[in-house]
Amino acid sequence: MAQTIRIEELVDEQKIDWFNINLLFWSFLAMWGDGYDITALSFAAPKLVHDWGLQPSSLGPAFSASLVGILFGAPFLGYIGDRLGRKLAIISGCFIYGLFTLAIVWATDLNQIIALRFITGIGIGGLLPNTIALSSELSPKRLRATLTVLMFTGITLGSGTPSLISAWLLPHYGWEVLFVVGGVVPLLIGVCLLFFLPESIKYLALFPAKRIRLLKEARRLRKDLTIEDDAEFVITHPGDEGRGSGLRQIFSNGMAWITPLLWICFCTALMSNYFLNSWLPLLIENLGIAPERAAISSGFYSIGGCLGGILISVLMDRYGFVVIAALYALAVPAIAALGLGGNTFLTLTLLTTLSGITVLGAQFGNNAAVGLVYPTAYRSKGVGWAFAIGRFGSIGGPLIGAALIASHMSMGQLFMMATIPMIIGTVAAAVTARLCYLRFRSFQLDDAAATPPD
Repeated sequence: MAQTIRIEELVDEQKIDWFNINLLFWSFLAMWGDGYDITALSFAAPKLVHDWGLQPSSLGPAFSASLVGILFGAPFLGYIGDRLGRKLAIISGCFIYGLFTLAIVWATDLNQIIALRFITGIGIGGLLPNTIALSSELSPKRLRATLTVLMFTGITLGSGTPSLISAWLLPHYGWEVLFVVGGVVPLLIGVCLLFFLPESIKYLALFPAKRIRLLKEARRLRKDLTIEDDAEFVITHPGDEGRGSGLRQIFSNGMAWITPLLWICFCTALMSNYFLNSWLPLLIENLGIAPERAAISSGFYSIGGCLGGILISVLMDRYGFVVIAALYALAVPAIAALGLGGNTFLTLTLLTTLSGITVLGAQFGNNAAVGLVYPTAYRSKGVGWAFAIGRFGSIGGPLIGAALIASHMSMGQLFMMATIPMIIGTVAAAVTARLCYLRFRSFQLDDAAATPPD
């Protein structure tokens, strides 16, 4: 009689060992490159404005171009991940955003930068849903949200790295050095992923033709087990088949209201995040802070994000969306205080750190949650659409900031406007927490929980 292996038990009963550390390490590095390339232009902006004689508000389309690219890349490469594999989609994303970030070094006008940033965004967008899906499908249930959030702190550290490059290397090598680093490093990471990144066992089990790879990855995952060549792999997810097809799947199985609320949560957090990420270096400079100190102060936004990621990784496995709703609420006063007059360099640095903890912490929670609530068969699709819809918020953040700056609005008014998305997000996250509690019978999120009818 053939050996029967239940995929859920195979994954959930594993002990944390080198396999998990390897997955976390390489996914973290891929996320680092992603975060770096998203914010590199923001830290090049002051030098570009000076060297090319630009108006600061003219950079709004360039900031948003990569986010428009993400709008297309997330669902497209999310579909590729569901059909051809998470690993292929992740590596493709790394090569796309690495190559086209490096190409910015040779740009000679703003239109070229806008075009290259758009293509960069396609690669970045494809990375996000597939890394979430891969981490969710290879991590044990008890640590699934924690490991996913820790992986995503790579984005935050990557987002903060351009501040160090800007402070130390940009004065000597010009704005181009930011894009040399942002292009070469992801290309090297992509090559390493070819050899070291595992593939999702849950994904491989859906395709009989991928059985040889399934056996290989299952044995890598569980070295403590003897897995026979003729072993039968069984997926025990209830609701994995979904109801309907295409986009209808992500609204089935009790997700009719949760899916659109997740989209609102993504939109609001990303709008505030990209407003702050894009404009903080210039805005803090405008407060009279020296450029090098403004870059350092802005960089603490990303450091705060790492702290927020650690915080939510500790709490989310137990309290789920309740923690996300709390961070949304705390972000409102933190962002508003940035616009108060008389803030010193130290005060601004503390406030940017607190803003990072709350805004990025909430978004890390969104990232982990969306990777847990959808079944394997269409997880990348659900995650990809959440990121794609969320990009309307991230695209709007830099553009709205450009419009507000061009209108000569006061700093206090400007940062008060930036709190509006987080107020809306607080309401959406609170309602989502309630609906998830009804669906999963607890505040803990898990795609294998009993699914009530729509």
